[in-house]
Amino acid sequence: MRDQLDHLPQSAQRELAHVVRVLFEEFEAALRPGTSKWSKQGRIFKIVLYGSYARGDWVSDPVGGYQSDYDILIVVNDDRLADFEFWSAAEDRLMRDVTINKSLAAPVSFIVHTLTDINAQLERGRPFFVDIVEQGIALYEAEGFAFAAPSKLPPEEARAEAQKHFDEWHLSATGFARNAGYAVRDGDNKLAAFLFHQAAERAYHCALLVLTLYSPKSHRLNFLRSQCEQIAPALIEAWPRGSKFERRCFELLRQAYVNARYSPHYAITDDELAWLGEHVALLLSLVDAVCRSHLGENVPSGAHDA
Repeated sequence: MRDQLDHLPQSAQRELAHVVRVLFEEFEAALRPGTSKWSKQGRIFKIVLYGSYARGDWVSDPVGGYQSDYDILIVVNDDRLADFEFWSAAEDRLMRDVTINKSLAAPVSFIVHTLTDINAQLERGRPFFVDIVEQGIALYEAEGFAFAAPSKLPPEEARAEAQKHFDEWHLSATGFARNAGYAVRDGDNKLAAFLFHQAAERAYHCALLVLTLYSPKSHRLNFLRSQCEQIAPALIEAWPRGSKFERRCFELLRQAYVNARYSPHYAITDDELAWLGEHVALLLSLVDAVCRSHLGENVPSGAHDA
């Protein structure tokens, strides 16, 4: 794994140094109230930049509204430290740095795993983690905690597993989309919004599992969208970002996982819901095409090209 950021502009290098500082500060703050032995001994072993900024093919398109994320892998020493509760404050702070403080030009998406887990994945030849080791850049590394040497997963095993994921997750996504349609016809907009969220979430998990055999355990739709669009740019088409209406609709979809079920203040209009329905259907079509192309199947006629 590399440890140099020379291919990045100085501004990006400064921003990544800021990201590392925030992650350490918020991690230490999250551990401070803990009294258990495992929390007192909690450590970050590595912070790794992966994805487009590591490879050098990031995209910044202010006009079209698309911006590649800084993709970060955080390696810790205990499974319990991978729970979102330890990282929610860091995520909130980094989000504010993008949207309010403007100290970051690109959003930050991070995943958290233990070194033991990652090394087991590498020994099994899991492509997602193998790519991180081969293409990633260490932003921080503690001495004495090396990654295992990656193995190569036999192609026939990889394809069989990918096919199994496609069969399960694409069916689930289309089922939720179909049920959302029933809710729309019944005039239950909040239920429809939640079901559309579930359809989109499952579509993204489908794409990630088929293409990389890995998907983070997350319901955060903006995070899943970012992860998918990095590896399958064809999926960007599903969510236009050029107008306030388009951005608001996606935000309503993102919020629907919690607010459409529990908040009396959540509201979505018929026009917004109709737009979401069209674009969830487009997302499903795009995911279908991308996955079938990866699996070596013929893309059905009328589907979008991957």
